[in-house]
Amino acid sequence: MSELISHHHPRVALIGECMIELQQHANGSLQQSFGGDTLNTAVYLARMLGGAGQVDYVTALGDDSFSDAMCKDWAQERIGLSKVQRLPGRLPGLYCIQTDAHGERRFLYWRNEAAVRDCFTTPAAAPILAALPDYDVLYFSGITLAVLGEQGRARLLSVLVEARARGARVAFDNNYRPRLWDSVEQARTAYLMCLPQVDLALLTEDDERALFGYADTEQLLAAYRQMGVSEVVVKRGAESCLVETQGERFDIPARPVTRVIDTTAAGDSFSAAYLAQRLKGASPREAAEAGHRLASLVIQHPGALIPKSVMPVFE
Repeated sequence: MSELISHHHPRVALIGECMIELQQHANGSLQQSFGGDTLNTAVYLARMLGGAGQVDYVTALGDDSFSDAMCKDWAQERIGLSKVQRLPGRLPGLYCIQTDAHGERRFLYWRNEAAVRDCFTTPAAAPILAALPDYDVLYFSGITLAVLGEQGRARLLSVLVEARARGARVAFDNNYRPRLWDSVEQARTAYLMCLPQVDLALLTEDDERALFGYADTEQLLAAYRQMGVSEVVVKRGAESCLVETQGERFDIPARPVTRVIDTTAAGDSFSAAYLAQRLKGASPREAAEAGHRLASLVIQHPGALIPKSVMPVFE
């Protein structure tokens, strides 16, 4: 398909968690901001779509000052807040990023009591769940699956089934984080429950091997083909990415980067650029080239979100 959806000005809902982000500097000082995989993607997607689409974020926050600041930041990024729940007495999760001399990252998390864990189980979630199937695109990740819990995952699955029945497309970024699951078997079951409802899978190859034990890329692609996922993108870090769709396969080289500062949100930004370009009618190859271009800029800056002033301009 030349486009991910058949009309302009798509409405996209991204489901997941945003946390308080602490970036640790070499001298031990901390810089506070906000981040999370689907939120990072939402920001970059909103920037790239501009006025050509509507991006809404679906999550649950507390009624604290950090949650207030998050919502203010999202509004400034033109992200819709109508599907954000504010739960009295609750707090968002928190994480700290530590990076080594090569830009590789280590995360420390405080998120067990985060408000997002009740995102789909509160009474206020009912109208949100009912509204989600009317979006053109629903986007979630493996981290979304982990933080929603068993009941939340079951409700998400119902939403995905209904949305696709109404003509929506579902995009998924695998983002497997073992520490968020009780076991690899629990995670595998949750993924396999939802993957048959996915149209576009954006996969980090290392995560796929850790979760499913695929021996190589061919086995990975064959598995997703069998599940009926029509468009699969395999992200391989600094190496080329692979795209397989409609019986065709493309190998798109990554952009070389001389000095990597921080790899945080590299995959999230790639996914955002890929999805944005596909929604605007670009081919899978063009979308992957855009993904590499944005990710190559993101890893040259600290933190998850680069300044708007350095965002690339895409045709």
